[in-house]
Amino acid sequence: MVNWATFSVILAVVVIMLGAWTRLADAGLGCPDWPGCYGFLTVPQSDSHIAIANARFPDTPVDVAKGWPEMIHRYAAGTLGLVVFGLAGSAVRKRRSGVPFKLPLFIAGFILLQGAFGMWTVTLKLWPQVVALHLLGGFTTLSLLALLVLRLRKFSGVQASSASTASQAMPKPARAMSSVISLRPWLYVGLLLVIMQIALGAWTAANYAAVACTDLPTCQGQWWPEGMDFQHGFDITQHVGPNYLGGQLTADGRVAIHVTHRVGALVVLAYFAGLLTLIWRRSDNRELRGPVLLVTTALVAQITLGLANIVFHIPLPVAVAHNAMGAGLLLSVIYLIWQHHLLPQTQAARAPHTKIMHQEIAA
Repeated sequence: MVNWATFSVILAVVVIMLGAWTRLADAGLGCPDWPGCYGFLTVPQSDSHIAIANARFPDTPVDVAKGWPEMIHRYAAGTLGLVVFGLAGSAVRKRRSGVPFKLPLFIAGFILLQGAFGMWTVTLKLWPQVVALHLLGGFTTLSLLALLVLRLRKFSGVQASSASTASQAMPKPARAMSSVISLRPWLYVGLLLVIMQIALGAWTAANYAAVACTDLPTCQGQWWPEGMDFQHGFDITQHVGPNYLGGQLTADGRVAIHVTHRVGALVVLAYFAGLLTLIWRRSDNRELRGPVLLVTTALVAQITLGLANIVFHIPLPVAVAHNAMGAGLLLSVIYLIWQHHLLPQTQAARAPHTKIMHQEIAA
């Protein structure tokens, strides 16, 4: 079951990347209906099928080049849904053995909601609110699946430990670890900042604001562009009905969104630079230093890709990689928090072995 859960995480990342590819290729409405494409299971390509499709949807003529990115994304998302439902079914069957089953069931339910948002993305013609929530739903699904993998691995480790050694009372962790453990609330603040930054990225993408600023480090030659319209840029009461392909906001509104996203990136960078430095200095064990390096690498890569997007004017491979690395940063922070929670248990588990070694040396 662990292997299938791990596969679902990989597949979720692929789905996120395919979603970015579909959006960046302006193929979000490549198929005007859902779940099929012009009433077919695949993109119509023959002359007869294209004629039928154009008769069904005269306002949106067939564009095969845009239809395939949309359908490939749907196929991948559908496959992920089947894998998640399989995990939920397996977890329910094995629940008597202690396998976590509530989380897989919750993920299965969330997948249904995510599928509904995928439908509304098309039927509501890329309404920014739905597009942004759909993007956040993809990252939420990925996070939940990653948490499931960690829980399943912990469950497998507990079973292996129980089978090989007898249970014994573990002493409390050393006081020296208290300074590291005290940083836990700040890790959750960091996770919240990453989520907020991802939400800003989703809103930026949904409103096509990524190209609002094409220079660095300024925006349109100014450190703080004049005329930015934050009220318009972050207006969540946009009407349902217009076709939002390409966006409906004014230039000033999009600049406001873009600049906010840049400021958010700087805040996340500064916050984690300080927090990770503190954790590194207060911890001298591999349980935390490995995850700290992982978060640092993901953060630097994400900032670099963001800068490259602006310098090279949103090239498709870089933009897709930027979305994928956003998922990588989120997962790395979740993994760091998970390892931080396991830290007292790890230290406690090592204590008996350390005591035995000291007794042997003394003898």
